[in-house]
Amino acid sequence: MPTWFCSRMWFDKVGQFDEGGKGVPEDLLFFYHCLRQGLGVRRVDQCLLVYRYHEKLQPTLDTIWKLRVDFLQERVLSQWEGFTIWNAGKQGRKLYRSLCPANQKKVKAFCDVDENKIKKGFYTYEESKERPKPKIPVLHYKDATAPFIICVKLDMTGGVFEENLTSLQLQEGKDYYHFN
Repeated sequence: MPTWFCSRMWFDKVGQFDEGGKGVPEDLLFFYHCLRQGLGVRRVDQCLLVYRYHEKLQPTLDTIWKLRVDFLQERVLSQWEGFTIWNAGKQGRKLYRSLCPANQKKVKAFCDVDENKIKKGFYTYEESKERPKPKIPVLHYKDATAPFIICVKLDMTGGVFEENLTSLQLQEGKDYYHFN
């Protein structure tokens, strides 16, 4: 696979790619298996590969989303007693709705910079079967507390988001994880 640079011994330890057929994101599953086995994966902050979209072969966005949420819950959220979702917009709310009920209860707040969302004061999970419906506070990011799951795309705000994040002096992998 052009997306992986690893020794044969490493590959054999992780196991074969999931050849489950059309729509199986075998490279994402392989990556998660690597992490579960504690293999030394390193992040490179530059583009090494550009994927081509093959409509007939691609896994659905829903499949990838579910795998990513499940892995986040397994590896990160299971270790935390509570957390804040950074983004009270579409992606943050989608993440919240995708979490299992136990992890939904761990969400202390959403945070954002959008004054309209902050003025409203809370997000109501209308689709919930709970009564009363869960209402999660929406705070300004400066008033929120770590740890954070960040659902904001990088390089989309002219550096404003990145400056806001840097101003909090948080440590990635401890105080926050990107989920975007």
